Amino acid sequence: MTQAFVLRDYQTQAVEATLNHFRQSNDPAVIVLPTGAGKSLVIAELSRLAKGHVICLAHVKELVEQNHGKFLATGHQAGLYSAGLNQKNSGAKTTFASIQSLAANLDDFTQAASLIIIDECHRIDMTPGSQYQKTIQHFLALNPNTKILGLTATPYRLGSGWIYQHHYYGFARPSNACFFKKCIFELPLRHMVKNGYLTPPIHYDAAVAHYDFSQLTESLDGEQDTDAIALNELIHKYPRVTRAVTEQIIQLSEQRQGVMIFASTIDHAKEIISYLPDSESALITGQTHNKERDRLIRTFKDKKLKYLVNVSVLTTGFDAPHVDVIAILRPTQSISLFQQIVGRGLRLSPGKKDCLVLDYTNNGYDIFQPEVGEKKPTKDSVPVLVHCPECDFANTFWGRKDNEGNVIEHFGRRCHGLMETPHGEEQCDYRFCFKRCPHCNEENDIAARQCQHCTEKLIDPDDQLRNALNLKNNKVLRCSGITLASQPDDDSIKVTYHDEDGTTLSESFYFKQKKSKQKFNEEFGRRVANSTHPIEFEHANDALKFEPYLPTPDFVIAKKQKHHWQITERLFDYQGPYRKANDLI
Repeated sequence: MTQAFVLRDYQTQAVEATLNHFRQSNDPAVIVLPTGAGKSLVIAELSRLAKGHVICLAHVKELVEQNHGKFLATGHQAGLYSAGLNQKNSGAKTTFASIQSLAANLDDFTQAASLIIIDECHRIDMTPGSQYQKTIQHFLALNPNTKILGLTATPYRLGSGWIYQHHYYGFARPSNACFFKKCIFELPLRHMVKNGYLTPPIHYDAAVAHYDFSQLTESLDGEQDTDAIALNELIHKYPRVTRAVTEQIIQLSEQRQGVMIFASTIDHAKEIISYLPDSESALITGQTHNKERDRLIRTFKDKKLKYLVNVSVLTTGFDAPHVDVIAILRPTQSISLFQQIVGRGLRLSPGKKDCLVLDYTNNGYDIFQPEVGEKKPTKDSVPVLVHCPECDFANTFWGRKDNEGNVIEHFGRRCHGLMETPHGEEQCDYRFCFKRCPHCNEENDIAARQCQHCTEKLIDPDDQLRNALNLKNNKVLRCSGITLASQPDDDSIKVTYHDEDGTTLSESFYFKQKKSKQKFNEEFGRRVANSTHPIEFEHANDALKFEPYLPTPDFVIAKKQKHHWQITERLFDYQGPYRKANDLI
């Protein structure tokens, strides 16, 4: 029996990309499709085409049921394994399961799988013993050649970054540890909107007071502190804000079909719903019983309710295409979560022209530009393009621009470009910030503890600073700038380092001496303009012309000699607990 639906062009491309990849490799792969792009149809088609046993995993029962339903539309049968759906069938050729139910009952699955498909795969935790890791290892033990495919709209995790290493466009992602080897297909959200596959999001700059969540501390995972007590205390400081916000939501939604409101806490949600029309509103939280939750969702989808308030429960696996207003009243530092929330309103529906996005939290995200995928290093950071001077790859990093749009700083560490080598595709090894190995002089990542070239232990800059601060005959200068002066007679250049209080240290580099010239070029010439335009200076006057573009070390360490201070270390690209110049204490 043939499938009862027709795939869109990009869905067919995603299926073909998967088949091509797994014909050549067993490496786990990722497909990135925006919310509303029809991942469940791609899952259904791949499950239909697979020759062996297939396991399709999701983290909520709504997604399990939705993916299962789309597969049934192909005319084939499949099993369900989900406690939330009251079914535990593990014997079918294709099984749609919740990760919680399957991971708790691995003994029920003794048949080897040829393919495992993981929906919302950005939720995979790399921690050994986690539900996904236990499940994956179980099936790999049954069949080491099991193919593993992940699908997601948001391929990054807050705190750990990108979930894959290489992209089929030919670049690498900055990720310390990730399960997936390669992204094999991706469709940008802007393409989906432009081609009429999704509803255009309209960001509305609300003309009422916003919530000020800047007072919240950060928790260990990098997310803003979401402790209910802290949030409630902050929200209750501004009781008029919630009323004003809710009244504006009602006003702006007069001609709209469905409104989803994302609240910070249960108390906050109860306050919001108290200002909404009783007969048109409902509240869903983690405490709502399943039967009542299903009833309220069904009523909302039938358009018998207009306003649906929720607290952290309807960000994924919820499909109500008529929703045309998204109101965000909760903080998040996760662009992934922000995209998931907005995505609830982007599906197509009759009579729906756009989706109004009301963000009352100053999250400040651009849903069309999540490319960086990492936490902003500064509040004014924006995505910037930085070309690699070695391979010319155009990297997208967080950075800062001046009023004219010129890049004045970027926070990239290593080029993301991929290069063809005799051993296959490898990431370009050019580093924009680095620390040198004292043993072999090669460049390493600023966080590396061991040299990747000679394997010797690298000196920890914190240890260097700590030791220097504890020794009488050492001086540590927190550097805020440098000035240069050339001496034409002997072709030398004097570098003076300044701290915040006017203290200085100086040293000279002699360009007639090979080692001295090499040292200047390694420390300064290599790092010209954020390491985007490295230069080998031949003479002191040449370097003097580039004074505005030369880097300033974060710290300078000097040792007391008889009559002067001799500089022993210049620490660039420092990241650690010690405050740098001009940083707020």
